[in-house]
Amino acid sequence: MTVREAGSRSHRGDADGTARALRRLRARWRTASIAAGWRFPSDWGLPEVDAVCSSAVLRCDLSDSLAGLGRARAASGAGLEETLTDLAALHAVLTHDQEHGGLIATDPDAAPTPMVRAAALAWADESCGELRNAETVESLTSLSTHAYLRTRLGEVYRRSRRAQVPVARTHALLVVTLDLSAVTGWARLMAMVLVADVLREVFDGGESVALLGPSVAVVLAERDPAFGERALNAGWLITERLAVDPQMATGRRPWLRVEQLPDTEDGARTLLHGLSRA
Repeated sequence: MTVREAGSRSHRGDADGTARALRRLRARWRTASIAAGWRFPSDWGLPEVDAVCSSAVLRCDLSDSLAGLGRARAASGAGLEETLTDLAALHAVLTHDQEHGGLIATDPDAAPTPMVRAAALAWADESCGELRNAETVESLTSLSTHAYLRTRLGEVYRRSRRAQVPVARTHALLVVTLDLSAVTGWARLMAMVLVADVLREVFDGGESVALLGPSVAVVLAERDPAFGERALNAGWLITERLAVDPQMATGRRPWLRVEQLPDTEDGARTLLHGLSRA
């Protein structure tokens, strides 16, 4: 009996040690990546990041998890240069003695070719795949995609030009942003699923509801007297539903704001790109 109990404690101790190692690696990698130039800290953490950390801590082959990360970075709007800089930060962390404090210097050219190849090819494949398969709906949340929203905006701007009425007078863009920097794993995705459910429930009159990034959703709606009330209602419902699950309760209310649409369609596309990385 004594032997079994000791083995059980050892197993739990190993599991706790692995969990601590995963958290340390993730935190050090994020810090190094931001220091190296990652522009939007709120969209750095993805489930694929945790998969890479798990492979590294367990000393498994990183190829598959890095490929998954490359695809996820492309899907979330991160450019190839930024993705490879993030990869260089990971390599710096993995090869730097964690017993020494301070920031870790990242060398963009130091990452081994197999690491770069796995992530870069997957990034390119995902980017080209988006062009080949321009889906209108994002699979997990069932919200419209970034590409579809651009198409809808084009229709709105063409109608505006014909009517000679500025788009900013007829339509509004409601932006919903969650701070998921403290949320890890699949809980990040489930938080956005809840946001999607609320937005579809509140804006059910033909508005375009789209997912722009890992933590950003938007609603393209006509400006009408009830728009402000619906926006406030959406904010309260999102907060209430996220609070039910401790893993998704960030302690911060979702940030809802109305963005004024620019005068031109090109300006609107630029705005969407910026919002997708917010």
